[in-house]
Amino acid sequence: MEILLFGAFVALAVLGLPIAVVLGLSSAIGLILGTDVPLTVIAQRMFTAASSFPLMAIPFFMIAGALMEGGGISKRLIHLANTLMGATTGGLALVAILTCMFFAAISGSGPATVAAIGSIMIPAMVKAGYDMAFSSAIMAAAGSIGIIIPPSIPMVTYGVVGGVSIGSMFLAGVIPGIIYGGALMAVAYYISKKRGYKGTGEFSFKELLIAFKDAFWALLMPVIILGGIYGGIFTPTEAACVAVFYGLFVGLFIYRELNFNNLGRLLVNSAVSTSIVMFIIATASVFGWIMASEQIPDRVAQMFMDFSDNPMVILLLINILLLIVGCFMETNAIIIILAPIFLPLVTQMGIDPIHFGIIMVVNTAIGQVTPPLGVNLFVACGLSKITIESISKAVIPFLLAMIVAILIITYVPALVMYLPNLLMK
Repeated sequence: MEILLFGAFVALAVLGLPIAVVLGLSSAIGLILGTDVPLTVIAQRMFTAASSFPLMAIPFFMIAGALMEGGGISKRLIHLANTLMGATTGGLALVAILTCMFFAAISGSGPATVAAIGSIMIPAMVKAGYDMAFSSAIMAAAGSIGIIIPPSIPMVTYGVVGGVSIGSMFLAGVIPGIIYGGALMAVAYYISKKRGYKGTGEFSFKELLIAFKDAFWALLMPVIILGGIYGGIFTPTEAACVAVFYGLFVGLFIYRELNFNNLGRLLVNSAVSTSIVMFIIATASVFGWIMASEQIPDRVAQMFMDFSDNPMVILLLINILLLIVGCFMETNAIIIILAPIFLPLVTQMGIDPIHFGIIMVVNTAIGQVTPPLGVNLFVACGLSKITIESISKAVIPFLLAMIVAILIITYVPALVMYLPNLLMK
């Protein structure tokens, strides 16, 4: 069964089929050739996986992000970040990263963050004399923060699969997101200083207050969402619904850049993005169920234990595997397939499931920037019209910073667990 399942998976992936189709077809091939289980089980499993109440948060967070993006949020967050960091060496590069950190608290999606901020920042950086490949690489790398700082769609997926609190996952992602963004800023500053990229203008406290006032309603959204969850007012799924109504209200009546002409387009785009993610989740759940039925997770865990019983070594091996898999698979598929394999192992070794969830999410965030799949790279390439080869070379220093960040997050669990332990008692 293992040979059939993974052989079909590799063969179909090499043919270039979408990952959801690859997972579904390889599962069907495994069942047809390796068992006498009827294929109706596939449909049943897909329906069961997609009908989970917590997963309803995914389409609502996607709609909320689209509404806030279309409602004029991006340029206001960029203006705020520019008043904070613009005067520094490499100011626009730092502004791009900081804005992505702000926007991550709204979108929950890496590619959406790249598209929303990159469409403004890449032309601005190039106009200021920044190299096109460098500018695009910054946006691709910074966009991956979109799934680390809450709300995060992959965190919702992990919470459902791993049976852990989604609210705790959201809290645990805040400090790692700051560490991750800080590492990218350090690299951007170093390269900018080396290449002579100057800041823009001078810092003005008055301008900062004006920018903060203009972006206030955008910054209030994550406060409402996270404050409501941790205050016990609503669940993460209900928070996603609140986010949609808030985004609609702000876009229509406060910023007034959202209208009924573009509202339909935003909803259609959100529906398409949601269907892709949910289809991946549904087919990945079938693939994962077959693996569990064949006790593949137990054998993989035993293989790791045979190699070493040191938690630090095990985590290093898992990180390496996740980084490799992230080059070829989509974020939610990785979590659904691999979390059930490794979660019992790391829990047995005394590693907190929430800490491990953040490790998985950050690794998959790095996967959004690693070719050949690297979805953020392709989004940034589409915005800047450069080749994937050019951006892949330019993103290497940022990938090294990301790896340093994941090592810190992995081996200093107190940083990850500080907020959950403080606020979820």
